[in-house]
Amino acid sequence: MKKDIKIAVIGLGYVGLPLARLFATKYSVVGFDINESRVASLKSGIDSTLEVETAILNEVLVSDSTTKTGLFCTYSIKDIEDCNYYIVTVPTPVDKNNRPDLTPLYKSSETVGKVLKKGDIVIYESTVYPGVTEEQCVPVLERVSGLTFNEDFFAGYSPERINPGDKEHTVEKILKVTSGSTPEIGLKVDSLYKSVITAGTYLAPTIKVAEAAKVIENSQRDINIAFVNELAKIFNLMNIDTQEVLNAAATKWNFLPFKPGLVGGHCIGVDPYYLAQRAQEFGYHPEIILAGRRLNDSMGEYVASQIVKLMIKKGISVNGAHLLMLGITFKENCPDVRNTKIVDVVKALKDYGIAVTIFDPLANAKDVKKEYNLITLNTVPENKFDAIVLGVSHSKFLELDFPILQKEKSLIYDIKGVLGSIADNRL
Repeated sequence: MKKDIKIAVIGLGYVGLPLARLFATKYSVVGFDINESRVASLKSGIDSTLEVETAILNEVLVSDSTTKTGLFCTYSIKDIEDCNYYIVTVPTPVDKNNRPDLTPLYKSSETVGKVLKKGDIVIYESTVYPGVTEEQCVPVLERVSGLTFNEDFFAGYSPERINPGDKEHTVEKILKVTSGSTPEIGLKVDSLYKSVITAGTYLAPTIKVAEAAKVIENSQRDINIAFVNELAKIFNLMNIDTQEVLNAAATKWNFLPFKPGLVGGHCIGVDPYYLAQRAQEFGYHPEIILAGRRLNDSMGEYVASQIVKLMIKKGISVNGAHLLMLGITFKENCPDVRNTKIVDVVKALKDYGIAVTIFDPLANAKDVKKEYNLITLNTVPENKFDAIVLGVSHSKFLELDFPILQKEKSLIYDIKGVLGSIADNRL
């Protein structure tokens, strides 16, 4: 008799929760997270990441893990003991020296190892460099479980393709790359995802190919954005509007439509370092990848210098000026503040002696304080400012009454290039 599929999703963040919710429409799913307050809020139907709406989450939530379909959220390892598919969706950050930090992967692999049984399949979704699944994670699973890889248990890799804040390209609408530790397991993993991903799947021949495909997706975007950021620096010196140049160039059918900006977050701003680190272990120093990272990481200070130059041109005294920064999250319409590059701009502006007020209706003020030691307002400030900077293009910012927030002599600088003629300048 065929064993019923029961899935454990390890890590209920931006990647894990939407995936668990989707699988729960067809399978019995246990969502596991070590954050007890996160589990408690999800059980009440509240997703603080804003990725899954309350009504949609409530449709799949169940009160115990014995149902045929539905999502049961827990922080107890006992609740995942009888699962036969374990999908790991934990973050893969870098440390302060931009070196890959695999600690979350090691810890989650230990957790799975404690409950691993013969015949189980462990699938990793976290973005990694080629080789991590089989060379770093699998040995942890073997050590903790006492089982043998590709005899007693198996592995797969299906890189996440979640786009935080995007309500159009949701998890089921993005084609999914899949892979397995043997050809047979590859087909099983592919079949599992194909059953819920309406956009379809692509079965890669090996786990390493799937890992490499994921890490180059974001590295490619990083390099392309670095190129247009460099163009912005060049054209600003020439007093040419970069956006108008890009609009003109985009009339050619094969021109790639990238815009200048700050590159943060836990994907584009991190993944290239994973590939670079692995390349260096093989004795190759990646020049283009790291050059793109250096340029993008320098943009915070560059933006601050452009704002200060504009203030001087307008006759606004820089030292002691009051500036309103609109947005602190790493991207629009998303509450995630991890690795946001807005903090680089804020730090540089403060170095010029400018008093910076941060307003972001989506960011969690406690998270910002803990992560960056910065104060964030969730409501519109009542005072007036010498300068307003649009750092993140939340849709709520486009509804603001800017004149109310401006002093008589003031300026608006638009990092995102969405404000049109009301901005005095843009990146």
